[in-house]
Amino acid sequence: MDPERYDPQQVEPKWTAAWEERALYRADENDTERARFYALDMFPYPSGDLHMGHLEAFAGGDVIARLKRMQGYNVLHPIGWDAFGLPAENAAISRGIHPKTWTRQNIDTQRATFQRLGISFDWSRTFNTCDPDYYRWTQWIFLRLYERGLAYRKASPVNWCPHDQTVLANEQVINGHCERCGHLVEKRELTQWFFRITEYAQALLDDMAELEDRWSDKVLTMQRNWIGRSVGAYVDFIISETGQTVRIFTTRPDTLYGATFFVLAPEHQLAEQLVAGTEHEAAFRRFRDTVDRETEVERLSTERDKTGVFLGAYAINPVNGERIPVWAADYVLLEYGTGAIMAVPAHDQRDFEFARNYGLPVRIVVQPEGEPPLDPGQMTEAMGHEGVMVNSGPYDGIPAGEAIRRVTADLAAQGRGEFAINYRLRDWLVSRQRYWGCPIPIIHCPSCGEVPVPDDALPVPLPDDVADFRPKGESPLATVSDWVNVACPRCGTPARRETDTMDTFVDSSWYFLRYTGLDPERPFDPDRVARWMPVHQYTGGIEHAILHLLYSRFFVKFLHDLGLVGFREPFRALLNQGMVVMHGAAMSKSRGNLVEPATIIDEHGADVARLTMLFAGPFEDDVDWADVSPEGMARWIHRVWRAVRGAADSGAGHGGASDPALVRHAHRATQAVSDDLERFRFNTAVAKLMTLSNDLADAVRSGRGSATEQRDTAERLVLMLAPLAPFVTEELWHALGHTESVHLAAWPGYDPELVRVERLTCVVQVDGKVRDRIEVTADAGEDDLRALALASPKVKAALADRPIARVITVPPKLVNLVTAR
Repeated sequence: MDPERYDPQQVEPKWTAAWEERALYRADENDTERARFYALDMFPYPSGDLHMGHLEAFAGGDVIARLKRMQGYNVLHPIGWDAFGLPAENAAISRGIHPKTWTRQNIDTQRATFQRLGISFDWSRTFNTCDPDYYRWTQWIFLRLYERGLAYRKASPVNWCPHDQTVLANEQVINGHCERCGHLVEKRELTQWFFRITEYAQALLDDMAELEDRWSDKVLTMQRNWIGRSVGAYVDFIISETGQTVRIFTTRPDTLYGATFFVLAPEHQLAEQLVAGTEHEAAFRRFRDTVDRETEVERLSTERDKTGVFLGAYAINPVNGERIPVWAADYVLLEYGTGAIMAVPAHDQRDFEFARNYGLPVRIVVQPEGEPPLDPGQMTEAMGHEGVMVNSGPYDGIPAGEAIRRVTADLAAQGRGEFAINYRLRDWLVSRQRYWGCPIPIIHCPSCGEVPVPDDALPVPLPDDVADFRPKGESPLATVSDWVNVACPRCGTPARRETDTMDTFVDSSWYFLRYTGLDPERPFDPDRVARWMPVHQYTGGIEHAILHLLYSRFFVKFLHDLGLVGFREPFRALLNQGMVVMHGAAMSKSRGNLVEPATIIDEHGADVARLTMLFAGPFEDDVDWADVSPEGMARWIHRVWRAVRGAADSGAGHGGASDPALVRHAHRATQAVSDDLERFRFNTAVAKLMTLSNDLADAVRSGRGSATEQRDTAERLVLMLAPLAPFVTEELWHALGHTESVHLAAWPGYDPELVRVERLTCVVQVDGKVRDRIEVTADAGEDDLRALALASPKVKAALADRPIARVITVPPKLVNLVTAR
């Protein structure tokens, strides 16, 4: 092989075959000596070949798995495919082929690309969620949820995607648009299946304490905001005309005396009842038609007028007996709270804007302490809640915070309300009117009602012979009569299967448990789960912060309550990668800006493809491919190739005299790269390896350092580069005379004495006068000293914005900043 130039097309296929033949990356179930480490990547949708985002995510996850293996861990690093769902199905429909055929083809394509990239997966545990052996157990978990009342069916206003012809969970509506296809979402009244995730709302919040400092603050904040815990009170109002009780939730019961009108969501059943047969019915119908065409985002927007209609009825305020008019308004949503609110325009901005639009009264009940009385007629916006109570009967003069407690207690004593905790989180809508999904294991019997499919009849198979699987408003499965029409398991009379399928996020809410062992008799082996889990490091996109991650946490808590797992959080640590874009826009075939990993592999090899993404910037940040250069990384790999092979030859007399500086650099680089990789700073680790390789190349070229020192430096370079670039390092490791794989070698250590950096005091002067003394390393250069001096607050004060004419440095002892006078 050419000692001057690395040939990836020759090297990479050789080692791919060797690793597969040896099952090099298979986790050892029988190994009780080594500590276990579960490195998990979010598994991909097979709607096409891998894209650059996949390359970045899986390269990063692979570095972690390989590093831990070299550090002595027994590593589980599995892979599978999230094969059901809209992305794969829509792609198949657009090409006029069966979703199963399209999905299987893409799985094969992606698998081949993964293997070309050298990702260290344990292929013995691979499965697809569209395999009956997998979705049998998804159905089994559904039935356990159903038995405990956590899976249920009800009529409800739902999010409907007119393009995909299916309902969506609240979490799958992003700014009013379908998370999958981007089309505007509508509201429809449909009977659907839900999971009662709200039963676990508080647990989902409480258990985040386990994730602090292990998950990003951004993800935890997003989940907390989505769950949306609010502490307040339920308050009961009476409808004057009918005597009906309507319960509202409020976080500010202290402002009850300021309620000047009452608002129902337009979809609220009571609104329909109040206007039926009255002079207000026609106006309400026109208003409701308008609201039905608006998205939730539009209705909640702060940039548009709040609209509504009077319903011709009055509600009685429980604290003062006052009759206040009942309205329907677009800014109140049925899904939030109880779908009804007391409107306090003086102290709520939405209520204030609505009151001004319709000439409704504004009444101050919280007065800022020590300020002149507020004039409702002069207010231009609602005021805050800090202050003392006014216009509030027996609560006047009480601080607002204390009034919250007292009003709530008094309402409870009178049977007109109670302390309450409310959540923004709504139950998870899981049924889809699509073909390519896991069938819901329920049979509808005219006599028995909903009947669960018996466990021994699972899986309920997804039929292949569907004549037309395009979306049409109801599931295409409804047309497969041989599949739909069955006997009731209880009474034996003719019945029908449920034709909706499950949301694909159900499939991905437990797959990580299945990876611990493909048990044919149960979803997972609890003993194996206990040995491997929770997942030590989970890697994937932040776009799943609310969807997949929240649902997975819910599933694990439920399975914990069943006694099947011994933990309540599935993922100990989480790492999110950024997006890969082109000139600031998302890559896509329609834009003509799509770059696929295979293109880079074909031209430069897998190692260059991996390193290019890992070096492009911090892993969590977005990467613009327009700013990335595979060519530069390819040139570096060739330099590494030449330097290491040169060091390998140093044993034949090419080494020189001992060079302590080379040795010190090698050990310091080992410490620094180890630290960077542990902190997922892949780009800075590569930068340090570049510096080390340059030093090695210079040593080989100039004969600096003994043969032993050059070889040690080369081996350290290869070992530290191995998790990032597995192919070239495997070849170089063998060129250095080793017979075992570099990926089974131990991670290099370092001498603490060699990495210890002496610190000195550097005097900083401004125009010759001492202004500060700063601690610096003994090897600090001029640029470092200048930057440290300019960052000193004392120096900044002494400069007083005067321009600097020149900087005199005497490393590492002195910096003198000379100003222009």
